[in-house]
Amino acid sequence: MHNVTAATRLLDVLPLFDDDLRIQLLATCPGSSAFSAGTAELLAGTGVPVLAWEQATETPVDLVLSASFGGQLQLLRGKLAILSHGVGYTKRLATPDTGHRTPDTGSESEPESGPDGVPVFGNAPQWVLADDGVPLADALVLSHPEQVDRLRAACPEAAPTAVLAGDPCFDRMLAARPHRERFRRALGVRAGQRLIVLTSTWNPESLFGDGDGRSDGGAGGGDVLPALLPRLAREFPVDEYRFAAVLHPNIWHGHGPGQVRAWLDRARRCGLVLVDPLEGWRQALLAADAVIGDHGSVTYYAAALGIPVLLAAAPLHALDPAAPISAFMREAPRLDPGAPLREQVDQLVDRHRPLSGPAEFTTSVPGEAAVRLRALFYSMMGAAEPERAATLEPLPLPGLETVTVTAPLHVVTRTDRPGEVSVARWGGSPSAAESGGGDVHIAVHEDTRDVDQLDLADVIFRDGPPDDPRFGSPSIWTDEVLQRYQGCSLAAFVVGPDTCVVRLRRGELLRLAGVGVDPGVCASALHALLGSGSGSAEGVRARLARVVEDGFLVRVGGRAARVRVVPAPDHGEE
Repeated sequence: MHNVTAATRLLDVLPLFDDDLRIQLLATCPGSSAFSAGTAELLAGTGVPVLAWEQATETPVDLVLSASFGGQLQLLRGKLAILSHGVGYTKRLATPDTGHRTPDTGSESEPESGPDGVPVFGNAPQWVLADDGVPLADALVLSHPEQVDRLRAACPEAAPTAVLAGDPCFDRMLAARPHRERFRRALGVRAGQRLIVLTSTWNPESLFGDGDGRSDGGAGGGDVLPALLPRLAREFPVDEYRFAAVLHPNIWHGHGPGQVRAWLDRARRCGLVLVDPLEGWRQALLAADAVIGDHGSVTYYAAALGIPVLLAAAPLHALDPAAPISAFMREAPRLDPGAPLREQVDQLVDRHRPLSGPAEFTTSVPGEAAVRLRALFYSMMGAAEPERAATLEPLPLPGLETVTVTAPLHVVTRTDRPGEVSVARWGGSPSAAESGGGDVHIAVHEDTRDVDQLDLADVIFRDGPPDDPRFGSPSIWTDEVLQRYQGCSLAAFVVGPDTCVVRLRRGELLRLAGVGVDPGVCASALHALLGSGSGSAEGVRARLARVVEDGFLVRVGGRAARVRVVPAPDHGEE
């Protein structure tokens, strides 16, 4: 395991050896990656013996598996199979350090004199041949004949080692497609919401990179993602769109997970989900309605799955021009950073027509990777395959993401008909066009980092179990909040996915239940209904009596939900 990135592919194929008592698995790390953070913990998590590199090179084995060219793999004493840890070998990298043969210490650079001036990682002789000119690997696993053709053109000596064995990562995603709705629910996506996944590879010209001003980057160079994040809050209502970020493991472990979370803190408080880079990213892709990405493999996998893709960074000079991903980068829609983002995303989804290239070239043998790879591995070991069928592990159902927006929310409401209210909540100040013709109030989560906004909030809310003794009860908590914040008109304790308990400034305690809509939306809708029209006490009492008797209809984007309103027992009455 070269690093966490390479480990993701090895963990895909290790289950092929399950239930075979003849096989002993061992793990090692060559220690040549600049992004080694997290690798030791991952190795320990496999539960198999971990050998120091020096010990590994002295240990005879029947088969060596690597998902990278990193380290001096020729020192290992066994037949070597190398798998790609992405969608084949597509990126140009400077000539490797032959002592370590690692791409992490190289840097992407301009072609020296023509389109082939910089070698393609994993194809060129510098990568696939040992110092004596002999192919480094006994088997170079590829997923499509076009990859074999490019290898043959770049290094004919290594072409005989190519084995067409499919893409186990992509096969796992194809098999998990029927569980899309489960993955969406795990990410906190509600019915009617669009999930937009932001994905970035790890180099300076990626979506999460620092840019270098190149004209072919697709989004004008510069800090693309940092420039986008504040606009996501301003331009996308939080109840109609959910955002998730899939960042390359080298970003996570190169900078540190804590640093990445700190950089994205404001976005996370506005509802952005940070997806686990080892296991959860495939499920997030399957759950997505659209992907905003760059030239990394995750973007190409998304397109191969038929998901609409918008390119925010596409440095064509960094890619092999003969690789299918280059053709995709030239054809795919580009993000226009100067235009409204929401309009671009909606048009992307509504007008989407999948490009044929990604689905065709990701693998020529979809669903066959398990069978082909196990046959290859056992033949290299000179062992008979087990009688059981060769299978890969199904993608696990991710843990439930509790998406809580703690940034202050600007809430725009419209009560065009009696008993009906439209609600849109924004993590930043909405544009005049979005708020025009509506009433605006401020709703703030009690755990907000922007504590000064609690004194300005019209609605204060929180979520949690109704029997949490730290809050006493929903009735006690709502009473305390209204006493503490005199400017607040309504306090709401969210007790479940569709239910909240609210207390009005006048003292009434009510339970709101609306299936399919965030209870915080229902609380803001009730605030709008009771606050509209006459401000007299008699008018408020009359409107409250109507909503208790009839409930009300709340509209969020293109969906509507009927909300039931019933009196709730107060703590003085319990």
